[in-house]
Amino acid sequence: MHKKYLPITLVLAVLLSLLAAIGYRASLRAAPTIGLAAEKQIYLTFDDGPSTKVTGKVLDVLKEENVKATFFIVSDRVAGRENILRRAAEEGHTLGVHSASHVYSQIYASQEAFLRDVETCANVIERVTGIKPSVYRFPGGGDAHRSAYANLLRERGYRVVSWNAVCGDEEIPHASAETLLGESVKTAQGKQPAVLLLHDSAPHRETADALPEIIRYFKEQGYVFCQY
Repeated sequence: MHKKYLPITLVLAVLLSLLAAIGYRASLRAAPTIGLAAEKQIYLTFDDGPSTKVTGKVLDVLKEENVKATFFIVSDRVAGRENILRRAAEEGHTLGVHSASHVYSQIYASQEAFLRDVETCANVIERVTGIKPSVYRFPGGGDAHRSAYANLLRERGYRVVSWNAVCGDEEIPHASAETLLGESVKTAQGKQPAVLLLHDSAPHRETADALPEIIRYFKEQGYVFCQY
């Protein structure tokens, strides 16, 4: 009797072993791999607007490409362009404080002058859009004043945002759209996340012209576009 059923027992044992091995290998394939590279991220940040033509064109491109960005506003430039500022807010972009005047000697004259400048700009943004801004970028980078004033901003609920990549629209005189694309690619290389500095004030029409190709390049490289 035992000899008659022994082969069947062996076959079943072998089958069970095979099934267990297959299940083990499948679990290995399904398990998350430790050490995979993090998702590549890029923040498009625009300083010194709003302007009528440049900011308007930038918003057109962002809408077409379904990308959100962060705009750091100079409030002295809002008068007569309230509709541009409202459009940026309505289309889901982040509005941040840059300054009231962008005149460094006034902004950084004292802590009191600095805070007045921040409050003036924030109040304009809130009055026009109904949105209270919570991000800030130092005019000129604020290197000489950053450490002294950053805590003042944090105490008032602001997140300070710098940058680690540039398109070159301030650094390279009369740069073409092609040059701005190349500078964006070069300076963002290896940055995680990449925070790209661009400008949407009136003199920067080439920046708006370069923007579609900048966005397409980073999309093709697998970047996710983020906003603050």
